[in-house]
Amino acid sequence: MVDTNLIAQLDIDDKEAELMLAEELGQEVAGGNMDTLVASQMGDLEVGSILKGKVVGQAGDGFIIEIGLKSEGVLSTNEFDDPSAVEIGDLVEVLLEDIESDQGTVQISKRRADRIRNWQRIIETNKEGDEVTGKVMRKIKGGLLVDIGVPVFLPASQVDVRRPADIGAFIGKDLRAQVVKIDCERRNIVISRRRLIEDERAEARKALLETLNEGDTARGTVKNIADFGAFVDLGGIDGLLHITDMSWGRINHPSELLKIDQEIEVKVLNVDREKEKIALGLKQKEDSPWHDIEAKYPPNTRVTGTATNIMSYGAFVKLEEGVEGLLHVTEFSWTKRALKPSDHFEIGQEIEAVVLGIQKDEQKISLGIRQLEANPWDMVRHNYPVGARVRGKVRNLTTYGAFVELEEGIDGMVHVSDMSWTRKVNHPSEVVQKSEEVDAIVLDVDSDSQRISLGMKQLTTDPWEEIAIHFKQGDLVTGKVSKVTSYGAFIELEHDIDGLVHISQLSEERVEKIKDLIEEGQEVTARVIKIDRDERRIGLSIKAAQYDDDQLAAEMDAYENLKEDGELTSLGDILDEVGGETDDKIDEDS
Repeated sequence: MVDTNLIAQLDIDDKEAELMLAEELGQEVAGGNMDTLVASQMGDLEVGSILKGKVVGQAGDGFIIEIGLKSEGVLSTNEFDDPSAVEIGDLVEVLLEDIESDQGTVQISKRRADRIRNWQRIIETNKEGDEVTGKVMRKIKGGLLVDIGVPVFLPASQVDVRRPADIGAFIGKDLRAQVVKIDCERRNIVISRRRLIEDERAEARKALLETLNEGDTARGTVKNIADFGAFVDLGGIDGLLHITDMSWGRINHPSELLKIDQEIEVKVLNVDREKEKIALGLKQKEDSPWHDIEAKYPPNTRVTGTATNIMSYGAFVKLEEGVEGLLHVTEFSWTKRALKPSDHFEIGQEIEAVVLGIQKDEQKISLGIRQLEANPWDMVRHNYPVGARVRGKVRNLTTYGAFVELEEGIDGMVHVSDMSWTRKVNHPSEVVQKSEEVDAIVLDVDSDSQRISLGMKQLTTDPWEEIAIHFKQGDLVTGKVSKVTSYGAFIELEHDIDGLVHISQLSEERVEKIKDLIEEGQEVTARVIKIDRDERRIGLSIKAAQYDDDQLAAEMDAYENLKEDGELTSLGDILDEVGGETDDKIDEDS
Protein backbone atom coordinates (compact mmCIF):
# COMPACT_ATOMS: atom_id res chain seq x y z
CA MET A 1 0.00 0.00 0.00
CA VAL A 2 1.06 3.58 -0.61
CA ASP A 3 2.23 5.69 2.35
CA THR A 4 -0.52 8.34 2.69
CA ASN A 5 1.66 10.39 5.02
CA LEU A 6 4.31 10.62 2.31
CA ILE A 7 1.73 11.84 -0.23
CA ALA A 8 0.55 14.48 2.23
CA GLN A 9 4.11 15.69 2.70
CA LEU A 10 5.04 15.88 -0.99
CA ASP A 11 6.46 19.29 -1.80
CA ILE A 12 4.45 19.71 -5.01
CA ASP A 13 1.51 21.56 -6.48
CA ASP A 14 -0.85 18.75 -7.58
CA LYS A 15 -2.88 21.05 -9.78
CA GLU A 16 0.26 22.26 -11.54
CA ALA A 17 1.46 18.68 -11.95
CA GLU A 18 -1.84 17.61 -13.50
CA LEU A 19 -1.79 20.53 -15.91
CA MET A 20 1.77 19.74 -16.98
CA LEU A 21 0.98 16.07 -17.50
CA ALA A 22 -2.20 16.86 -19.39
CA GLU A 23 -0.22 19.17 -21.67
CA GLU A 24 2.36 16.44 -22.25
CA LEU A 25 -0.37 13.94 -23.15
CA GLY A 26 -2.03 16.47 -25.45
CA GLN A 27 -5.34 16.20 -23.63
CA GLU A 28 -7.77 18.97 -22.66
CA VAL A 29 -8.49 19.95 -19.09
CA ALA A 30 -11.73 21.53 -18.03
CA GLY A 31 -12.36 22.72 -14.52
CA GLY A 32 -9.30 20.91 -13.32
CA ASN A 33 -10.64 17.43 -14.31
CA MET A 34 -9.44 15.30 -17.21
CA ASP A 35 -12.31 14.88 -19.69
CA THR A 36 -12.70 11.71 -21.71
CA LEU A 37 -11.95 11.99 -25.39
CA VAL A 38 -15.02 12.99 -27.37
CA ALA A 39 -16.33 10.10 -29.44
CA SER A 40 -18.62 10.29 -32.52
CA GLN A 41 -19.93 7.39 -34.54
CA MET A 42 -18.73 6.90 -38.05
CA GLY A 43 -19.70 3.50 -39.25
CA ASP A 44 -18.01 0.83 -37.14
CA LEU A 45 -15.34 3.36 -36.14
CA GLU A 46 -15.47 6.24 -33.72
CA VAL A 47 -13.20 9.17 -33.00
CA GLY A 48 -10.91 8.19 -30.10
CA SER A 49 -10.58 4.62 -31.27
CA ILE A 50 -7.20 2.95 -31.64
CA LEU A 51 -6.86 1.41 -35.09
CA LYS A 52 -4.29 -0.73 -36.84
CA GLY A 53 -2.80 0.91 -39.88
CA LYS A 54 -0.23 0.06 -42.55
CA VAL A 55 2.58 2.23 -43.86
CA VAL A 56 1.85 2.43 -47.62
CA GLY A 57 4.09 5.29 -48.66
CA GLN A 58 5.93 8.47 -47.84
CA ALA A 59 4.87 12.00 -48.69
CA GLY A 60 7.24 14.85 -47.92
CA ASP A 61 8.04 14.91 -44.20
CA GLY A 62 5.60 12.16 -43.26
CA PHE A 63 4.37 8.61 -43.78
CA ILE A 64 1.05 7.66 -45.49
CA ILE A 65 -0.96 5.30 -43.32
CA GLU A 66 -3.88 3.19 -44.60
CA ILE A 67 -6.46 2.52 -41.84
CA GLY A 68 -9.37 1.08 -43.94
CA LEU A 69 -11.15 4.36 -44.63
CA LYS A 70 -11.69 6.10 -47.93
CA SER A 71 -8.78 8.42 -47.23
CA GLU A 72 -5.39 7.62 -45.74
CA GLY A 73 -3.91 9.41 -42.80
CA VAL A 74 -0.52 11.02 -42.63
CA LEU A 75 1.90 10.65 -39.71
CA SER A 76 4.74 13.11 -39.26
CA THR A 77 8.19 11.53 -38.90
CA ASN A 78 8.45 12.98 -35.36
CA GLU A 79 5.69 10.54 -34.38
CA PHE A 80 8.29 7.80 -34.61
CA ASP A 81 11.23 7.27 -32.24
CA ASP A 82 13.43 6.20 -35.19
CA PRO A 83 11.94 7.31 -38.54
CA SER A 84 14.85 5.75 -40.45
CA ALA A 85 13.75 2.28 -39.32
CA VAL A 86 10.22 2.63 -40.75
CA GLU A 87 9.59 0.52 -43.88
CA ILE A 88 6.68 0.22 -46.35
CA GLY A 89 4.29 -2.46 -45.13
CA ASP A 90 4.98 -1.92 -41.41
CA LEU A 91 1.90 -2.11 -39.21
CA VAL A 92 1.34 0.63 -36.62
CA GLU A 93 -1.33 1.50 -34.08
CA VAL A 94 -2.84 4.97 -34.36
CA LEU A 95 -5.44 7.02 -32.55
CA LEU A 96 -8.29 8.28 -34.73
CA GLU A 97 -8.48 11.94 -33.74
CA ASP A 98 -10.85 13.47 -36.31
CA ILE A 99 -12.47 13.28 -39.77
CA GLU A 100 -12.63 16.81 -41.06
CA SER A 101 -14.73 16.52 -44.25
CA ASP A 102 -16.99 14.42 -46.42
CA GLN A 103 -13.99 13.65 -48.53
CA GLY A 104 -12.68 11.65 -45.56
CA THR A 105 -9.59 13.62 -44.62
CA VAL A 106 -8.33 11.74 -41.58
CA GLN A 107 -6.32 13.00 -38.60
CA ILE A 108 -4.42 10.29 -36.71
CA SER A 109 -1.65 10.10 -34.06
CA LYS A 110 0.73 7.22 -33.39
CA ARG A 111 2.35 8.90 -30.36
CA ARG A 112 -0.99 9.40 -28.60
CA ALA A 113 -1.98 5.85 -29.33
CA ASP A 114 1.30 4.66 -27.84
CA ARG A 115 0.67 6.71 -24.71
CA ILE A 116 -2.83 5.34 -24.28
CA ARG A 117 -1.51 1.80 -24.66
CA ASN A 118 1.33 2.59 -22.26
CA TRP A 119 -1.08 4.08 -19.72
CA GLN A 120 -3.20 0.93 -19.91
CA ARG A 121 -0.09 -1.20 -19.50
CA ILE A 122 1.18 0.92 -16.57
CA ILE A 123 -2.19 0.72 -14.82
CA GLU A 124 -2.44 -3.02 -15.37
CA THR A 125 1.12 -3.85 -14.30
CA ASN A 126 1.86 -1.29 -11.56
CA LYS A 127 0.31 -0.18 -8.30
CA GLU A 128 1.20 2.38 -5.68
CA GLY A 129 4.40 1.30 -3.93
CA ASP A 130 5.87 -0.52 -6.98
CA GLU A 131 9.29 0.30 -8.41
CA VAL A 132 9.50 1.81 -11.90
CA THR A 133 12.34 3.00 -14.15
CA GLY A 134 12.25 5.92 -16.52
CA LYS A 135 14.28 8.64 -18.23
CA VAL A 136 14.11 12.25 -17.06
CA MET A 137 12.53 14.26 -19.88
CA ARG A 138 12.74 17.81 -18.63
CA LYS A 139 12.41 20.17 -15.69
CA ILE A 140 8.98 21.59 -14.86
CA LYS A 141 7.69 23.75 -12.05
CA GLY A 142 8.21 21.93 -8.74
CA GLY A 143 10.15 18.98 -10.08
CA LEU A 144 10.97 16.73 -13.04
CA LEU A 145 8.94 15.03 -15.76
CA VAL A 146 9.98 11.40 -16.11
CA ASP A 147 9.04 9.01 -18.96
CA ILE A 148 8.20 5.54 -17.64
CA GLY A 149 6.07 4.79 -20.71
CA VAL A 150 3.89 7.75 -19.85
CA PRO A 151 5.05 11.10 -18.41
CA VAL A 152 4.98 11.05 -14.60
CA PHE A 153 5.88 13.69 -12.03
CA LEU A 154 8.93 13.47 -9.74
CA PRO A 155 8.75 16.31 -7.15
CA ALA A 156 12.04 18.11 -6.41
CA SER A 157 11.79 17.12 -2.73
CA GLN A 158 11.65 13.45 -3.77
CA VAL A 159 14.62 13.40 -6.14
CA ASP A 160 17.15 12.39 -3.46
CA VAL A 161 17.54 11.96 0.30
CA ARG A 162 19.16 15.40 0.40
CA ARG A 163 17.60 17.87 -1.99
CA PRO A 164 20.04 18.51 -4.88
CA ALA A 165 21.21 22.03 -5.60
CA ASP A 166 20.17 21.66 -9.26
CA ILE A 167 17.65 18.99 -10.21
CA GLY A 168 18.26 19.88 -13.86
CA ALA A 169 21.45 17.82 -13.67
CA PHE A 170 19.25 14.69 -13.81
CA ILE A 171 17.78 15.50 -17.25
CA GLY A 172 18.51 12.66 -19.71
CA LYS A 173 19.39 10.19 -16.95
CA ASP A 174 17.59 6.92 -16.23
CA LEU A 175 16.17 6.84 -12.70
CA ARG A 176 14.64 4.18 -10.51
CA ALA A 177 11.76 5.35 -8.34
CA GLN A 178 8.72 4.23 -6.38
CA VAL A 179 5.13 4.96 -7.38
CA VAL A 180 3.52 6.94 -4.54
CA LYS A 181 0.29 8.14 -6.18
CA ILE A 182 -1.84 7.02 -9.14
CA ASP A 183 -4.83 9.21 -10.11
CA CYS A 184 -6.69 7.28 -12.82
CA GLU A 185 -9.32 9.97 -13.29
CA ARG A 186 -6.72 12.61 -14.08
CA ARG A 187 -4.24 10.15 -15.55
CA ASN A 188 -1.62 11.51 -13.16
CA ILE A 189 1.19 9.49 -11.55
CA VAL A 190 3.60 10.81 -8.89
CA ILE A 191 6.83 8.95 -8.15
CA SER A 192 9.54 9.27 -5.49
CA ARG A 193 13.18 8.34 -5.95
CA ARG A 194 13.88 9.43 -2.39
CA ARG A 195 11.42 6.91 -0.95
CA LEU A 196 13.03 4.11 -2.92
CA ILE A 197 16.51 5.11 -1.74
CA GLU A 198 15.34 5.36 1.88
CA ASP A 199 13.73 1.91 1.76
CA GLU A 200 16.85 0.39 0.22
CA ARG A 201 19.08 2.16 2.74
CA ALA A 202 16.90 0.93 5.60
CA GLU A 203 17.41 -2.67 4.46
CA ALA A 204 21.11 -2.09 3.89
CA ARG A 205 21.43 -0.33 7.26
CA LYS A 206 19.83 -3.25 9.06
CA ALA A 207 22.15 -5.72 7.37
CA LEU A 208 25.20 -3.51 7.94
CA LEU A 209 24.50 -3.02 11.66
CA GLU A 210 24.21 -6.79 12.07
CA THR A 211 27.56 -7.51 10.45
CA LEU A 212 29.73 -4.44 11.15
CA ASN A 213 32.02 -4.64 14.18
CA GLU A 214 34.55 -2.40 15.91
CA GLY A 215 37.94 -2.70 14.26
CA ASP A 216 36.55 -3.54 10.81
CA THR A 217 37.74 -1.71 7.73
CA ALA A 218 34.99 -0.34 5.46
CA ARG A 219 34.69 1.68 2.28
CA GLY A 220 32.31 4.58 1.95
CA THR A 221 31.50 7.83 0.18
CA VAL A 222 31.75 11.27 1.75
CA LYS A 223 28.22 12.68 1.71
CA ASN A 224 28.51 15.79 3.85
CA ILE A 225 31.26 17.89 5.42
CA ALA A 226 30.85 20.01 8.57
CA ASP A 227 33.24 21.96 10.77
CA PHE A 228 33.43 19.07 13.25
CA GLY A 229 33.83 16.23 10.76
CA ALA A 230 32.40 14.37 7.77
CA PHE A 231 29.50 11.97 7.25
CA VAL A 232 30.45 8.88 5.27
CA ASP A 233 27.86 6.69 3.51
CA LEU A 234 28.84 3.09 4.19
CA GLY A 235 26.09 1.74 1.93
CA GLY A 236 22.87 2.11 3.90
CA ILE A 237 23.99 4.05 6.93
CA ASP A 238 26.11 7.13 7.53
CA GLY A 239 29.06 7.00 9.89
CA LEU A 240 30.64 10.06 11.52
CA LEU A 241 34.31 10.66 10.85
CA HIS A 242 35.23 13.27 13.46
CA ILE A 243 37.91 15.82 12.61
CA THR A 244 40.07 14.56 15.49
CA ASP A 245 40.09 11.08 13.93
CA MET A 246 41.05 12.20 10.42
CA SER A 247 44.77 12.73 10.84
CA TRP A 248 47.49 12.34 13.45
CA GLY A 249 48.58 15.81 12.35
CA ARG A 250 46.90 19.17 12.80
CA ILE A 251 44.04 20.09 10.42
CA ASN A 252 41.88 23.18 10.69
CA HIS A 253 38.90 21.93 8.66
CA PRO A 254 37.83 18.53 7.24
CA SER A 255 37.75 20.01 3.72
CA GLU A 256 41.56 20.10 3.83
CA LEU A 257 41.53 16.28 3.49
CA LEU A 258 38.15 15.34 2.05
CA LYS A 259 35.64 16.40 -0.59
CA ILE A 260 32.02 15.52 -1.30
CA ASP A 261 31.49 12.18 -3.15
CA GLN A 262 35.07 11.09 -2.46
CA GLU A 263 35.45 7.36 -1.81
CA ILE A 264 37.57 6.54 1.23
CA GLU A 265 38.53 3.55 3.34
CA VAL A 266 37.93 3.98 7.06
CA LYS A 267 38.30 2.11 10.33
CA VAL A 268 35.21 1.34 12.43
CA LEU A 269 35.86 2.75 15.92
CA ASN A 270 32.49 2.15 17.54
CA VAL A 271 29.06 0.70 16.62
CA ASP A 272 25.98 1.73 18.62
CA ARG A 273 23.29 -0.60 17.30
CA GLU A 274 20.61 0.78 19.58
CA LYS A 275 21.06 4.37 18.39
CA GLU A 276 22.22 3.28 14.92
CA LYS A 277 25.38 5.37 15.18
CA ILE A 278 28.81 4.47 13.84
CA ALA A 279 32.05 6.26 14.71
CA LEU A 280 34.76 6.10 12.06
CA GLY A 281 38.46 6.83 11.96
CA LEU A 282 40.90 7.57 9.17
CA LYS A 283 44.13 8.07 11.10
CA GLN A 284 43.65 4.76 12.93
CA LYS A 285 44.53 2.90 9.72
CA GLU A 286 48.15 3.76 10.58
CA ASP A 287 50.10 3.41 13.82
CA SER A 288 50.19 6.48 16.03
CA PRO A 289 53.49 8.36 15.66
CA TRP A 290 53.46 8.69 19.46
CA HIS A 291 53.81 4.98 20.28
CA ASP A 292 57.64 5.08 20.17
CA ILE A 293 58.03 8.83 20.69
CA GLU A 294 60.51 8.55 23.57
CA ALA A 295 62.92 6.52 21.46
CA LYS A 296 62.71 8.99 18.57
CA TYR A 297 63.02 12.17 20.62
CA PRO A 298 64.89 11.58 23.88
CA PRO A 299 65.52 14.64 26.12
CA ASN A 300 68.39 16.95 25.06
CA THR A 301 68.06 15.85 21.42
CA ARG A 302 68.39 18.62 18.83
CA VAL A 303 65.44 18.65 16.44
CA THR A 304 64.28 20.71 13.47
CA GLY A 305 60.64 21.44 12.75
CA THR A 306 58.18 23.88 11.21
CA ALA A 307 56.13 26.46 13.11
CA THR A 308 52.45 25.57 12.73
CA ASN A 309 50.83 27.97 15.17
CA ILE A 310 51.92 31.09 17.05
CA MET A 311 50.25 31.84 20.38
CA SER A 312 50.82 34.51 23.05
CA TYR A 313 52.55 31.90 25.24
CA GLY A 314 54.74 30.25 22.62
CA ALA A 315 55.01 28.51 19.25
CA PHE A 316 53.91 25.03 18.18
CA VAL A 317 56.54 23.23 16.11
CA LYS A 318 55.73 20.27 13.82
CA LEU A 319 58.46 17.63 14.11
CA GLU A 320 56.73 15.08 11.87
CA GLU A 321 53.19 14.29 10.74
CA GLY A 322 51.09 14.08 13.89
CA VAL A 323 53.85 15.16 16.28
CA GLU A 324 54.10 18.73 17.52
CA GLY A 325 56.13 20.24 20.33
CA LEU A 326 55.52 23.45 22.28
CA LEU A 327 58.30 26.02 22.40
CA HIS A 328 57.21 28.04 25.43
CA VAL A 329 58.12 31.73 25.56
CA THR A 330 60.08 31.15 28.78
CA GLU A 331 62.44 28.87 26.83
CA PHE A 332 63.30 31.48 24.18
CA SER A 333 66.18 33.19 26.00
CA TRP A 334 68.27 32.86 29.16
CA THR A 335 68.24 36.58 29.80
CA LYS A 336 65.68 38.50 27.72
CA ARG A 337 62.34 39.15 29.35
CA ALA A 338 58.75 39.74 28.19
CA LEU A 339 59.33 38.29 24.72
CA LYS A 340 56.50 38.17 22.18
CA PRO A 341 56.50 34.94 20.09
CA SER A 342 55.05 36.65 17.01
CA ASP A 343 58.07 39.00 16.97
CA HIS A 344 60.44 36.05 16.62
CA PHE A 345 58.62 33.41 14.59
CA GLU A 346 56.05 33.09 11.83
CA ILE A 347 53.97 30.16 10.60
CA GLY A 348 55.91 27.96 8.21
CA GLN A 349 59.30 29.03 9.56
CA GLU A 350 61.87 26.30 10.15
CA ILE A 351 63.01 26.17 13.79
CA GLU A 352 65.87 24.31 15.46
CA ALA A 353 65.26 23.43 19.11
CA VAL A 354 66.18 21.07 21.94
CA VAL A 355 63.80 18.45 23.40
CA LEU A 356 63.29 19.26 27.10
CA GLY A 357 60.71 16.65 28.04
CA ILE A 358 57.95 14.31 26.80
CA GLN A 359 54.50 13.56 28.23
CA LYS A 360 53.52 10.58 26.09
CA ASP A 361 50.05 10.01 27.57
CA GLU A 362 49.10 13.65 26.94
CA GLN A 363 50.97 13.70 23.62
CA LYS A 364 53.05 16.72 24.60
CA ILE A 365 56.67 17.58 23.87
CA SER A 366 58.41 20.55 25.52
CA LEU A 367 61.01 22.35 23.42
CA GLY A 368 63.55 25.08 24.05
CA ILE A 369 65.85 27.22 21.92
CA ARG A 370 67.85 28.94 24.65
CA GLN A 371 69.43 25.56 25.37
CA LEU A 372 71.21 25.84 21.99
CA GLU A 373 73.51 28.39 23.69
CA ALA A 374 75.45 28.45 26.96
CA ASN A 375 73.57 29.81 29.96
CA PRO A 376 75.24 33.14 30.88
CA TRP A 377 74.17 32.59 34.50
CA ASP A 378 76.60 29.66 34.64
CA MET A 379 79.40 32.27 34.47
CA VAL A 380 77.87 34.82 36.84
CA ARG A 381 79.65 33.55 39.95
CA HIS A 382 82.92 33.75 38.03
CA ASN A 383 82.22 37.16 36.46
CA TYR A 384 80.72 38.74 39.58
CA PRO A 385 82.35 37.24 42.68
CA VAL A 386 81.14 38.23 46.13
CA GLY A 387 82.87 41.43 47.24
CA ALA A 388 83.53 42.68 43.71
CA ARG A 389 82.78 46.31 42.90
CA VAL A 390 80.43 46.61 39.88
CA ARG A 391 78.80 49.40 37.91
CA GLY A 392 75.49 49.32 36.06
CA LYS A 393 72.40 51.21 35.00
CA VAL A 394 69.26 51.27 37.15
CA ARG A 395 66.72 49.37 35.03
CA ASN A 396 63.71 49.30 37.33
CA LEU A 397 62.53 50.48 40.77
CA THR A 398 60.22 48.60 43.11
CA THR A 399 59.02 49.39 46.63
CA TYR A 400 61.71 47.15 48.09
CA GLY A 401 64.74 48.01 45.94
CA ALA A 402 66.37 48.86 42.62
CA PHE A 403 67.33 46.47 39.80
CA VAL A 404 70.70 47.29 38.26
CA GLU A 405 71.61 45.89 34.83
CA LEU A 406 75.19 44.58 34.92
CA GLU A 407 75.08 43.24 31.35
CA GLU A 408 72.31 42.38 28.89
CA GLY A 409 69.89 40.13 30.72
CA ILE A 410 71.89 40.03 33.97
CA ASP A 411 70.48 42.18 36.76
CA GLY A 412 71.49 42.64 40.38
CA MET A 413 69.15 43.95 43.05
CA VAL A 414 70.00 46.61 45.66
CA HIS A 415 67.60 46.28 48.59
CA VAL A 416 66.51 49.51 50.31
CA SER A 417 68.20 48.27 53.48
CA ASP A 418 71.53 48.21 51.63
CA MET A 419 71.34 51.75 50.28
CA SER A 420 72.41 53.73 53.36
CA TRP A 421 74.17 53.04 56.67
CA THR A 422 72.44 55.87 58.45
CA ARG A 423 69.11 56.66 56.84
CA LYS A 424 65.91 54.66 56.78
CA VAL A 425 65.20 54.50 53.03
CA ASN A 426 61.48 54.03 52.45
CA HIS A 427 61.66 53.92 48.67
CA PRO A 428 64.68 53.50 46.34
CA SER A 429 63.72 56.68 44.48
CA GLU A 430 64.98 58.60 47.55
CA VAL A 431 68.51 57.47 46.64
CA VAL A 432 68.62 56.52 42.92
CA GLN A 433 66.67 57.22 39.75
CA LYS A 434 65.77 55.00 36.80
CA SER A 435 68.51 54.88 34.08
CA GLU A 436 71.07 56.33 36.51
CA GLU A 437 74.57 54.78 36.49
CA VAL A 438 75.46 53.50 39.98
CA ASP A 439 78.27 51.62 41.70
CA ALA A 440 77.66 48.74 44.09
CA ILE A 441 79.29 45.78 45.85
CA VAL A 442 78.32 42.16 45.10
CA LEU A 443 76.90 40.70 48.32
CA ASP A 444 75.63 37.31 47.15
CA VAL A 445 75.20 35.25 43.95
CA ASP A 446 72.55 32.52 43.48
CA SER A 447 73.00 31.10 39.95
CA ASP A 448 70.20 28.53 40.33
CA SER A 449 67.63 31.20 41.20
CA GLN A 450 69.33 33.71 38.86
CA ARG A 451 69.72 36.31 41.58
CA ILE A 452 72.55 38.72 42.43
CA SER A 453 72.35 40.78 45.64
CA LEU A 454 74.10 44.16 45.57
CA GLY A 455 74.79 46.80 48.16
CA MET A 456 75.51 50.50 47.79
CA LYS A 457 76.20 51.40 51.42
CA GLN A 458 78.96 48.79 51.44
CA LEU A 459 80.98 51.10 49.15
CA THR A 460 81.84 53.13 52.27
CA THR A 461 82.68 52.36 55.87
CA ASP A 462 79.83 52.35 58.35
CA PRO A 463 80.09 55.78 60.00
CA TRP A 464 78.70 54.40 63.27
CA GLU A 465 81.81 52.28 63.66
CA GLU A 466 83.77 55.55 64.03
CA ILE A 467 81.02 57.59 65.68
CA ALA A 468 83.20 58.30 68.74
CA ILE A 469 85.72 60.00 66.48
CA HIS A 470 83.13 62.23 64.78
CA PHE A 471 80.76 63.13 67.65
CA LYS A 472 80.92 63.35 71.44
CA GLN A 473 78.31 64.31 74.00
CA GLY A 474 78.41 68.03 74.53
CA ASP A 475 79.71 68.84 71.05
CA LEU A 476 78.21 71.87 69.37
CA VAL A 477 77.11 70.87 65.86
CA THR A 478 75.50 72.60 62.86
CA GLY A 479 73.17 70.99 60.35
CA LYS A 480 70.20 71.45 58.09
CA VAL A 481 66.64 70.48 59.03
CA SER A 482 65.70 67.52 56.81
CA LYS A 483 62.26 66.70 58.27
CA VAL A 484 59.80 68.23 60.70
CA THR A 485 57.33 66.05 62.58
CA SER A 486 54.83 66.57 65.39
CA TYR A 487 57.36 65.39 67.98
CA GLY A 488 60.59 66.93 66.72
CA ALA A 489 62.92 67.71 63.87
CA PHE A 490 65.60 65.64 62.09
CA ILE A 491 68.89 67.38 61.45
CA GLU A 492 71.38 66.32 58.76
CA LEU A 493 74.85 66.23 60.31
CA GLU A 494 78.27 65.51 58.87
CA HIS A 495 79.19 62.02 57.71
CA ASP A 496 75.60 61.44 56.48
CA ILE A 497 74.22 61.01 60.01
CA ASP A 498 70.90 62.36 61.24
CA GLY A 499 70.20 63.55 64.75
CA LEU A 500 66.81 64.22 66.38
CA VAL A 501 65.84 67.39 68.21
CA HIS A 502 62.93 66.37 70.39
CA ILE A 503 60.12 68.94 70.82
CA SER A 504 61.20 69.30 74.44
CA GLN A 505 64.69 70.38 73.28
CA LEU A 506 63.60 73.16 70.92
CA SER A 507 63.03 75.99 73.42
CA GLU A 508 62.89 76.87 77.07
CA GLU A 509 59.26 77.80 76.48
CA ARG A 510 56.52 75.25 75.91
CA VAL A 511 56.16 74.56 72.17
CA GLU A 512 52.69 73.89 70.78
CA LYS A 513 53.58 73.74 67.09
CA ILE A 514 57.09 72.87 66.01
CA LYS A 515 56.66 74.55 62.62
CA ASP A 516 56.19 77.86 64.41
CA LEU A 517 59.87 77.65 65.44
CA ILE A 518 61.61 75.61 62.75
CA GLU A 519 61.13 74.56 59.13
CA GLU A 520 62.69 72.14 56.64
CA GLY A 521 65.89 73.41 55.00
CA GLN A 522 66.69 75.72 57.89
CA GLU A 523 70.26 75.59 59.25
CA VAL A 524 70.42 75.19 63.02
CA THR A 525 73.02 74.81 65.76
CA ALA A 526 72.53 72.27 68.54
CA ARG A 527 74.27 70.35 71.27
CA VAL A 528 74.85 66.57 71.22
CA ILE A 529 73.19 65.41 74.42
CA LYS A 530 72.91 61.67 73.72
CA ILE A 531 74.88 59.10 71.63
CA ASP A 532 73.65 55.47 71.54
CA ARG A 533 76.08 53.51 69.33
CA ASP A 534 74.26 50.18 69.73
CA GLU A 535 70.92 51.65 68.66
CA ARG A 536 72.60 54.04 66.18
CA ARG A 537 70.91 57.14 67.64
CA ILE A 538 71.97 60.75 68.33
CA GLY A 539 69.90 63.12 70.47
CA LEU A 540 70.29 66.87 69.89
CA SER A 541 69.19 69.98 71.81
CA ILE A 542 68.82 73.46 70.30
CA LYS A 543 67.92 75.09 73.59
CA ALA A 544 71.16 73.73 75.13
CA ALA A 545 73.33 75.31 72.43
CA GLN A 546 74.10 78.28 74.76
CA TYR A 547 74.34 76.31 78.05
CA ASP A 548 77.46 76.29 80.11
CA ASP A 549 79.00 73.04 81.27
CA ASP A 550 76.92 72.75 84.45
CA GLN A 551 73.63 73.55 82.68
CA LEU A 552 74.50 71.08 79.89
CA ALA A 553 75.31 68.29 82.35
CA ALA A 554 72.01 68.88 84.13
CA GLU A 555 70.07 68.85 80.83
CA MET A 556 71.70 65.60 79.74
CA ASP A 557 70.81 63.98 83.08
CA ALA A 558 67.22 65.21 82.78
CA TYR A 559 67.04 63.95 79.20
CA GLU A 560 68.28 60.50 80.28
CA ASN A 561 65.83 60.38 83.18
CA LEU A 562 62.91 61.27 80.91
CA LYS A 563 63.85 58.40 78.62
CA GLU A 564 64.11 55.94 81.52
CA ASP A 565 60.72 57.06 82.83
CA GLY A 566 59.22 56.41 79.39
CA GLU A 567 58.28 60.05 78.95
CA LEU A 568 60.61 60.57 76.00
CA THR A 569 60.04 58.79 72.73
CA SER A 570 63.21 56.96 71.73
CA LEU A 571 64.84 57.85 68.45
CA GLY A 572 64.44 54.25 67.29
CA ASP A 573 60.70 54.39 67.96
CA ILE A 574 60.51 57.72 66.18
CA LEU A 575 62.41 56.39 63.17
CA ASP A 576 60.09 53.39 63.01
CA GLU A 577 57.10 55.71 63.20
CA VAL A 578 58.51 57.96 60.51
CA GLY A 579 59.17 54.95 58.34
CA GLY A 580 55.62 53.71 58.82
CA GLU A 581 54.19 57.11 57.86
CA THR A 582 56.40 57.24 54.80
CA ASP A 583 55.47 53.68 53.77
CA ASP A 584 51.80 54.59 54.03
CA LYS A 585 52.41 57.64 51.87
CA ILE A 586 54.19 55.50 49.27
CA ASP A 587 51.29 53.03 49.24
CA GLU A 588 48.85 55.93 48.77
CA ASP A 589 50.93 57.35 45.90
CA SER A 590 51.09 53.94 44.25
